[in-house]
Amino acid sequence: MASQGLGDKIENFTKATGIKAAVDGISRVTGVPCGCNKRKSVLNKMFPSKK
Repeated sequence: MASQGLGDKIENFTKATGIKAAVDGISRVTGVPCGCNKRKSVLNKMFPSKK
């Protein structure tokens, strides 16, 4: 899937560096959702990729 904006680019970076896995693990242990999908959606709308 093509990047829709800044949120997707940040998600790809965090997946590649292992940050996302660490955040997901902490989220599972604490039971507190990280809010990653909402933040990604907002960033994609604010800063869309240029076609």
